[in-house]
Amino acid sequence: MPLTDDLQPDTLRNAFGRFPSGVAALCALVDGEPQGIVASSFTVGVSMDPPLVMFAVQNTSRTWPVVRQAGRIGVSILGTGHDGVCRQIASKTGDRFAGLPLHSTDEGALFLEDAALWLECSVEQEVPAGDHHVVLLRVHGLSTHDGAHEPLVFHGSAFRRLEQPAYI
Repeated sequence: MPLTDDLQPDTLRNAFGRFPSGVAALCALVDGEPQGIVASSFTVGVSMDPPLVMFAVQNTSRTWPVVRQAGRIGVSILGTGHDGVCRQIASKTGDRFAGLPLHSTDEGALFLEDAALWLECSVEQEVPAGDHHVVLLRVHGLSTHDGAHEPLVFHGSAFRRLEQPAYI
C-alpha cells in the first residue's frame, strides 16, 4: 500500500482513529465545583518509578487550565456503560456532571462510579507538543475494579466494547 503525503487534520484524524484506545475522564473539584475533561490519548505505564501516566490535551482547551489548578486529579478509565457519560463531560454546554454518580477524595480528586480503574494523580510536568501539550501525571493512589466494569474503547471515531472470547 503506498504512503500518502496528505497530512491535513482530517486525514490525520482518520488515520490516528485506526488505533484503538481507552477513554479517560480527568476530573477534580475546583472551588467546590466538579470540573473535567475526557481524553482518548491517555497512556498508562509511562514510568513505574516514579509512577507516571500521561495524556495529550489541545492547547485550545478551556477546561484543562481549570482542572490543572486542582491539587489532585481523579482519572477514571471509563467503562462500557460510559459512552453517554463521555459525551456529557465533553459537552461545551450545560451541567456536564448533572446526574452522574461521583466519588471525591479529601484532596479534591473526582471519580466516576462504574469505571474500570481509578487513579489519583497530580500534574508532574507539561511539555509543549505542536497544537497540544503532553501532560505527565504522577500517580498517588489507585483502585482497580477487576472484572466489574470492562473498559470503553474508542476506535474509528466510535465507542466500542471488548468482546469476550467464545469458548467451546
